[in-house]
Amino acid sequence: MSVAIIGGGWAGLAAAVTLAEQQVPVTLFESAAQLGGRARRVAINGLSLDNGQHILIGAYHETLRLLNQVGVDFERACFGPALRLQVEPAFRLQAASLPAPWHLGLGLLRSHGISLREKFSAMRFLLALNRMRFHVSPELSVSTLLSQQNQSINLNAFLWHPLCLAALNTPPENASAQIFINVLRDAFFAARDDSRLLLPQIDLGALFPDAATRYLNSNRGNLHCNRRIQHIDMHHGAFTLHHAQGTDTFSHVVCALPSFRVSALLGHIPAMQAITAELSTWHYQPIYTIYLQYDAEVQLPFPLLGLSQTMSQWVIDRVLTQQPGLLAVIISAQGAHEKLSHEALALHVQNELRQTLGINAIPHWTQVIAEKRATFSCTPNLQRPQNQTPVPGLFLAGDYTISDYPATLEAAIRSGVNSARLVLHNLARL
Repeated sequence: MSVAIIGGGWAGLAAAVTLAEQQVPVTLFESAAQLGGRARRVAINGLSLDNGQHILIGAYHETLRLLNQVGVDFERACFGPALRLQVEPAFRLQAASLPAPWHLGLGLLRSHGISLREKFSAMRFLLALNRMRFHVSPELSVSTLLSQQNQSINLNAFLWHPLCLAALNTPPENASAQIFINVLRDAFFAARDDSRLLLPQIDLGALFPDAATRYLNSNRGNLHCNRRIQHIDMHHGAFTLHHAQGTDTFSHVVCALPSFRVSALLGHIPAMQAITAELSTWHYQPIYTIYLQYDAEVQLPFPLLGLSQTMSQWVIDRVLTQQPGLLAVIISAQGAHEKLSHEALALHVQNELRQTLGINAIPHWTQVIAEKRATFSCTPNLQRPQNQTPVPGLFLAGDYTISDYPATLEAAIRSGVNSARLVLHNLARL
């Protein structure tokens, strides 16, 4: 028995590590030159950067467990303060040293930038979600939910909209309210540490893909980068994978490709056509990361700042990764920024940082990284596929599969682990 993993992003690596832990021979195929998918290392101007900025939180239990399994001490690899939200120009929220959810409740009462009435309104909203057992109509959008709960313009601008964009990468008017409150539930209501921000202090390649590679090399794993699977044949319960270097045959396959690439590889299989037809109707959202390298003296008051009433949404200080003076600005979801050239966008962001944060210095260089299909649009009532497919021995893994979560690293890890466990269950029955 042997298993092929097609796709070397975090979902594919999670599946491979889970199988290798049980001594199942696994071969992973990645079409790119390196592993990591949309959370990987990139080299720019001699620096190890990331193709996009990713923030973990304490509620990402499966991600943290897997990091530990492959030998990563996430407490050292990440800067992990208690929840602190700072959204310019005025909003400040610091979680209190109390059990959840009182840590957030007291934090809201002590917050700055919103009125006392708005503080109680936000608390009533959270308590209402708790009374509803964090369940709303699947057709409801985030904007509609916030309107029903009488959340003010300030609360939306400083708290709910930034959280929605950061987590779902979908505009609030189009975003699923149910998925949004799932994130709020897990981050704020289970345990105080679940709301911790975990900001990587190493590049994303070092955070998981590198360690997963070492783990797989030590546990019967075969990794092939620069090897795109072009076609899959099925004969007598086996899968033959065709690539430029030849063919390989396996008893099981985990397809861990991005959702928009699944149809091209699996659409010819009759039993998969309902799934691939559904995926072909999906829409996607971009994430733009704008790097600006200033003098080393330029530093943010906190490594993560939010911006309101600007095109820029979040700013991360890369001093955490020993890259002083380097700022990474994130713009999530669709918007006017997509119409600008990279040069014009970098200049626009530079001007916003000067106006909102008082950074008057001129950056030595800038770099824009645009992931045009970074995530699926996390819209209400979206029908996401299961890990188990109608084809025996064929499984799907990726942040787009059915989950309580939007397209996050935690969703990818959970999906990869679950698909691997389905393979193990299938093997145990043979």
